[in-house]
Amino acid sequence: MALPDPARLSLNTATVKKQWTLAQAIEGCARHGIRGIAPWRDKLAGLGVKEAAKLIRDNGLKVTGLCRGGMFPAVERRGRQAALDDNLRAIDAAATLGARCLVLVVGGLPAGSKDLGGVREMVRDGIGEILDRARSAGVPLAIEPLHPMYCAERACVNTMAHALELCDELDPGKGGALGVAVDVYHVWWDPDLRRHIERAGDKRLLAFHVCDWLVPTTDFINDRGMMGDGVIDLPLIRSWMEHAGYRGSHEVEIFSAKNWWKREPDEVLGVIKRRHQEYC
Repeated sequence: MALPDPARLSLNTATVKKQWTLAQAIEGCARHGIRGIAPWRDKLAGLGVKEAAKLIRDNGLKVTGLCRGGMFPAVERRGRQAALDDNLRAIDAAATLGARCLVLVVGGLPAGSKDLGGVREMVRDGIGEILDRARSAGVPLAIEPLHPMYCAERACVNTMAHALELCDELDPGKGGALGVAVDVYHVWWDPDLRRHIERAGDKRLLAFHVCDWLVPTTDFINDRGMMGDGVIDLPLIRSWMEHAGYRGSHEVEIFSAKNWWKREPDEVLGVIKRRHQEYC
């Protein structure tokens, strides 16, 4: 298949979170000719939403996604309302940035709970509560299914199938307000991945996050690999995405406490550009 378009490369700021502020990441992307950026909200808060939006525009970048909303479940109603309020603020921030989507990491079991079914209902209801606001703001919500190992703590939506069931229930008309973020780290193992990508189609494929799965993996949060260093067939998954109609960015998101977070960030961005061409 053809080499990936360099113009579609995007940096998720988690990849350089230990080295750079958001302002430095924006300027670094511009310096390296990386045209997309996906901020995390903690870094965004440090700079300010309006200042970040201006700096991104001034450097000619596009915001491929904002990380993250979600985290809906809570034991008490007050906690669930606080989560909804936080998600509404995230939608407003994404709109100001002109983000392609707001990525939802939906949340797991609250402390002391074993009611997985009830927690998944909270997630469904929470997304339903904020969907109209997202639609009116022009900010699509991208449900990101996380690997099953994260089910208890971070996300009780763990498969593309589950994420798409939520989309079908809450947005049956496929109006573009609700879709999925396909992060290869979380879904590469799924034997039905190609079918689910095709099922999602261009209307619901909102983001494509790339990295690699190392063998052995020593930390299931902070030991992701650079593209080409692990076992994921990235070109194959990209081909499925493009065949299904995806024309968005290839967003590099790497959590790497032992390796990439310890390197000079300009070096990291140089490697990202090369590996995007060689292994994506």
